[in-house]
Amino acid sequence: MPTPTTPYCPFPNSFRQRLLAGEQLIGCWCSLANPISTEVLGVAGFDWLLLDGEHSPNEVSSFVPQLMALKDSVSAPVVRPSSNNAVEIKRLLDAGFYNFLVPFVESAEEARRAVAATRYPPQGIRGVSVAQRSNRYGTVPGYFQGINEQISVIVQIESRAGVAAVAEIAAVDGVDCIFIGPSDLAAGYGQLGNPLHPEVQAAMAEIFAACQAAGKAVGILAPVEADARRYIEQGARFVAVGSDLGVFRGATQALRDKFKQD
Repeated sequence: MPTPTTPYCPFPNSFRQRLLAGEQLIGCWCSLANPISTEVLGVAGFDWLLLDGEHSPNEVSSFVPQLMALKDSVSAPVVRPSSNNAVEIKRLLDAGFYNFLVPFVESAEEARRAVAATRYPPQGIRGVSVAQRSNRYGTVPGYFQGINEQISVIVQIESRAGVAAVAEIAAVDGVDCIFIGPSDLAAGYGQLGNPLHPEVQAAMAEIFAACQAAGKAVGILAPVEADARRYIEQGARFVAVGSDLGVFRGATQALRDKFKQD
């Protein structure tokens, strides 16, 4: 693991190298859409931070200041776009993201589409801007020749259809990790708010088994410590152990409760 004094360098992408090597990577979710709170999380030294564009009020214009806030951090920025949308992914690539968590992937074709959106032709369909933030405005030597191999793609399975197709999804070239969305997966199995239901846990076990067979990493969001440790024991290698919103909400409530009783 890099030392806290070594900033994360996206080119070459050490995060992808570590993910593919099977290292244990512990991260945190960022939903507050604020560069100050993101910077504070970066100081903590997580392996990665997920900047969320699906369930938080983020846009490209709010992502860039957060990327700037992490430029001296060892924490690798990972972005979740709002959907598997090639235009949105293109804009996030140009803004400076190298690591993507694409939500709601239900088939191998959708996984291939996500990978293609992150690659320049002929490997993909990414549009070309000669000078953008990702290549430091045209100053990175060999950027166009080497960048395709530096992009990490993690796809999120959160439905029955995704579980049914997990073996095919895991086999897609360019998919580096399968991420389990516990809340949506539970909802998809008719167990809204109950990801610990046996049927949902069985579906998760199926995902773990398919990824192990394909040699792909498994990721998950697990803000409850006991859950996180259990999933790590099962083999999860890309684990979010909390969120900025959850930490802030819990700490502020605890502080208030120390001094005021209802």
